[in-house]
Amino acid sequence: METWAGFCPGLHLSLGIWVMIAAHTLQNVKAEITCASCPSPVQLHLEELQLGMRTDPTEEPSPLKNIRVEFRELGFANQNIGVDDHHEKGVSAEDAPQFPQDVSLDGVTRKNYAGSSEKSHRGSEKEREPELGEDAALRRARRSGPEFAEFSESGRSGFNAATSEDRGSLLEGHKQGRSEYRWNRDEGRGNNRQDEPKITSSTFSLTGDSAHNHAVVYWSGQNSSVILILTKLYDFHIGSVTESTLWRSTDYGSTYERMNDKVGSKTVLSYLYVCPTNKRKIMVLTDPEFESSVLISSDEGASYQKYRLTFYVLSLLFHPTEEDWALAYSHDQKLYSSMDFGRKWQLIHERVTPNRFYWCVSGLDKEPDLVHMEAHTPDGSVQYVTCRAQMCTEGNRNYPFPGYIDISSLVVQDDYIFIQVPTSGRATYYVSYKREPFIQIKLPKYSLPKDLHIVSTDEKQVFAAVQEWNQNDTYNLYLSDTRGIYFTLAMENVKTTRGIGGNQMLDLYEVAGIKGMLIANKRQDSQVKTFITYNKGRDWRLLQAPATDLDGNDIHCILPFCSLHLQLQMSENPYLSGTISTKSSAPGVIVATGNIGAELSYNNVGMFISSDAGNNWRQIFEEEHNVWFLDKGGALVAVKQPSVPTQHLWVSFDDGGQWTQHSFSPVPLFVDGVLVEAGAENQIMTFFGHFSHRSEWQLIKIDYKSIFSRKCTEEDYQTWHLHNQGEPCVMGQKQMYLKRRPGNYCMLGMDYSRILSAESCICRAHDFECDYGYERRTDGNCRPAFWFNPSTVSRSCSQGQNYLNSTGYRKVVLNNCTKGVKDMYTARKQQCPNRPPKGLLLTTKDGKLTANLGSNVTFLVHLDEGDSLRTNIQLDFGDGTAVSYSNLSWTEEGIKHVYKSAGIFRVTALAENNMGYDTTTLFLHVTCPVEHVQLLAPFVVIRNKEVNITAVVLPSHSRTVTYFWWLGNNTEPVISLDGSISHTFPNEGMHTITVQVAAANSILQDTKTIAVKEFFKSLLLSFSPNLDEFNPDIPEWRQDVGRVIKKALLQVSDFPEEQLLVAVFPGVPTAAELFLLPHKNQSEGKKKSEEELEQVSDIIVSALNQNLVEFELKPGVRVIVYNTQLTLAPLVDSNPRHSSSAMLMLLSVVFLGLAVFLIYKFKRKIPWINIYAEVNQEKEQEMIGSVGQGDSTPKITLSEFSTSKELMEKELDARVKRGVGNAYESTREIPNCTSV
Repeated sequence: METWAGFCPGLHLSLGIWVMIAAHTLQNVKAEITCASCPSPVQLHLEELQLGMRTDPTEEPSPLKNIRVEFRELGFANQNIGVDDHHEKGVSAEDAPQFPQDVSLDGVTRKNYAGSSEKSHRGSEKEREPELGEDAALRRARRSGPEFAEFSESGRSGFNAATSEDRGSLLEGHKQGRSEYRWNRDEGRGNNRQDEPKITSSTFSLTGDSAHNHAVVYWSGQNSSVILILTKLYDFHIGSVTESTLWRSTDYGSTYERMNDKVGSKTVLSYLYVCPTNKRKIMVLTDPEFESSVLISSDEGASYQKYRLTFYVLSLLFHPTEEDWALAYSHDQKLYSSMDFGRKWQLIHERVTPNRFYWCVSGLDKEPDLVHMEAHTPDGSVQYVTCRAQMCTEGNRNYPFPGYIDISSLVVQDDYIFIQVPTSGRATYYVSYKREPFIQIKLPKYSLPKDLHIVSTDEKQVFAAVQEWNQNDTYNLYLSDTRGIYFTLAMENVKTTRGIGGNQMLDLYEVAGIKGMLIANKRQDSQVKTFITYNKGRDWRLLQAPATDLDGNDIHCILPFCSLHLQLQMSENPYLSGTISTKSSAPGVIVATGNIGAELSYNNVGMFISSDAGNNWRQIFEEEHNVWFLDKGGALVAVKQPSVPTQHLWVSFDDGGQWTQHSFSPVPLFVDGVLVEAGAENQIMTFFGHFSHRSEWQLIKIDYKSIFSRKCTEEDYQTWHLHNQGEPCVMGQKQMYLKRRPGNYCMLGMDYSRILSAESCICRAHDFECDYGYERRTDGNCRPAFWFNPSTVSRSCSQGQNYLNSTGYRKVVLNNCTKGVKDMYTARKQQCPNRPPKGLLLTTKDGKLTANLGSNVTFLVHLDEGDSLRTNIQLDFGDGTAVSYSNLSWTEEGIKHVYKSAGIFRVTALAENNMGYDTTTLFLHVTCPVEHVQLLAPFVVIRNKEVNITAVVLPSHSRTVTYFWWLGNNTEPVISLDGSISHTFPNEGMHTITVQVAAANSILQDTKTIAVKEFFKSLLLSFSPNLDEFNPDIPEWRQDVGRVIKKALLQVSDFPEEQLLVAVFPGVPTAAELFLLPHKNQSEGKKKSEEELEQVSDIIVSALNQNLVEFELKPGVRVIVYNTQLTLAPLVDSNPRHSSSAMLMLLSVVFLGLAVFLIYKFKRKIPWINIYAEVNQEKEQEMIGSVGQGDSTPKITLSEFSTSKELMEKELDARVKRGVGNAYESTREIPNCTSV
């Protein structure tokens, strides 16, 4: 299970990015980007990221140097801090870095202007750069509130933590640099405006560091004037840092001082961390290849103290509130804690999974020093462990989840904790809400996830992306209820793109500043289109393209055939804006790269802007630019993509309507990043880069305060109403904002408030989404899905209590509407009914049917329906001992028992109350485990006729398997070495057959229930091809579809429901068999009953032939049921030399010989009709050939041409060939006691 790490937590913007340019040729530049301060302690190792060639215009081409740039802002409150680059070897691609959104989208602060020469501009250059294909484009997966997440390619359904202290966005992919550069071209077009105020700038070169190929830049971001820069020479051959220089500025970057003498002239530094709650405290790690030490500063890096370490630090995790508390993860998977800011360290736990340790969550965990972690036991199992940082002995450790979990599945995030339990087939996920007991997550029954990722948890619900059983490069987006248990579909087939390192990036973006507003790229009919929603996925629509282009020419783009499509991605460098930008302090303003047409394209793209929350769009540039928000979002600054050197930037005060050009450097600069201080009173930003590949590191400090003529007053603002195509109610309220009037060159100020008013709206239908188990039909109403039973009441609902009975709708989370239709759609309180127990299930805690002699076996009892407080539970262990409990609540932790002798034990559970009872049985072996087995038996057999029962084992074990057969109510099994057994049932009724197969240390069990009848009638059914597209080929699906087919058939006949059975065959194309059974009371005579069955059969066949039997599988998908005609294929070829008489004779001979062979082999008559029965139980019964009815039925059936074992082998072989199933796929339950 993986989550997408979508945020870097922190009270302020703080993150790191390393850009490494490795020069192997004159025309290629490589870079590596990692997040230095992200929730994931192990960082993503990115390779061969092409930034594009940089050429100094004043010199001849020369070998390019390796450059790595890392940006940071001091004061980053993080859960998991990044790993040093030379410890990243062998890191999985799923351990992805995370960046805060305000940094990656907005630069670091919102105030950056510059310019000495200015031009008024509308539009951009006509000349285009080389086009980029889809493989070169970035993908943006985003985390709610506002940012996003990242997928793991592995397909494993593990979680990867994404914290929520800061709503950030994540590194998503890479973009190739351009192959040609026009840095000396005039940027933009417009008229000179010499009366505009000029900006001031100063440049500082890090002299002596030209050989260093790594640089880490830090800025406190809280009105501090201190900037720290750590440059390093990284040797790629030995994989470590060989030289380093620490620089410090106290005047916002005007000048820098070399600090090597204060840290030790021979000390090689590798990484630097800043305390998130006290930014004066800094921790610097030395390179472990030379020494393992930590240098500590309490005065913003002015002086340091060195302390030796006994371990190598891979990552640090600071406490969210206590400035001196930190966790350190070592190279040997040990977790340490320090309570004095790194001076002393104490071991917490060994064998801790990388990335899977977390500090407590304030307000939820009682102890402030509580640590959540995922730890390994000596035998390799994984457990969820909690303990206090300085008191983590074995006796003080707690295990909140009773059992083992999957590796890398623990996520502690906001109000939720997620884990995945180890299963042999389908993935099972559990969630704990506000530290309550874990509850299994409920996805729609047939989503059958191959991969699940937690996108976000920050808006009082969980966003999850699920790759379902029939998806490859798309994911479905699901939203949960407040507790994170019940998930409903928000959007299907959200596009993903494989990024650097094999990561899959989800094309989903949450607009900052407006809750409930999402933009997604959806694959639809082989095309990818951009959709937008204003109510958290309840309704989606396409984006209306601009009416005119940059030159004022009309654009004829008519929905739905043509629309605007956006690239929902961001740069690897969080100090470059990427392809889409929004800001919480500038609600409604969206800047993005996109195209106009029928589908999303990465050719002929331009820059577009919307200033009214996506309702209307305008084009602002013809080429891609990086765009940041300045002055609390009141202004925009744009810089061309960094693949070419530039010396100009563009500034707009009217949401991109007019742009002024400013020059920030006399010489074109290769821009590696732009730093803008967050939350500071001064207006300073810093450009970081190189004039050429041979030059020193250049830091250009820009003071853009002179751009503003004054501070804004009330007259400088105007109101703006948020709306959705004229609908003023968005998420249940009318919101009005203040905006600066276009063209006013005034500064917004620190006390500026954006939201002027918010008024609740009357609730209407679009404020409610479908509840769990319901689907929206074409008429807009929510109806139960075919697999969902709305009358089911939870077993926790006890007599005398009340429960909420769903109306099929639930209010969109955080929607603020009131009154209106609220009462109509809200779940209604009803009294819990008194009902008998149903769906009793008995399993062992580890899910196995074996136990070692003398071991403690824990049995788990599950009840689907019934009053858990008034239902007595009895458990017979099969060894002469039994226990009884007054209600089900006493069994929640499991029932433990120790077997003192080896053998096979029949364990029986009984649930009983005054309304009825339910029983279930499992057979426990106190020896060897088992592989796959499937029991093949007919559903319906004729009384007093011998029936063949077969157990098929995969893979085949010739003469190495022992078969244990329980027939009917026998307490002792029949043991055989053959996979088949014959038996005769003398009495009518329902009979249970159980088989266990033992091989080496493996044991598996399968159970079937068959019906014994005197006679019956059957018909074969087929379906319209569209049903196969939704057939996951699992027993539950066949059982549910069979119930829907039965309901459809009952509408065309008056036949009693209990006498009509439908069984769906395994595999595709989907087929089924209909059974008409006689009434239990046959006093009127067998002949009369047969005639009645024949009449009903004729009625149903007539309806099937007229296509009158159909059902709706899901909205817009109707399936027609047909009658299948049984015909034999001719056993001749198409050669014209064969005459028709010869063919007929040949066919007759072959047919007669085959019939004689079958009669001789089976020594019994073969009936015309197939024999089958449907049983209402948890496991669906599979089918094989029928058993003869009697001598009076001289008919033949196709199902008797092969033995049951041969049929099974043929079906398995056919399914493998057509790719429907694979007996060894982990995502299929083949076999799982009920399916093939």
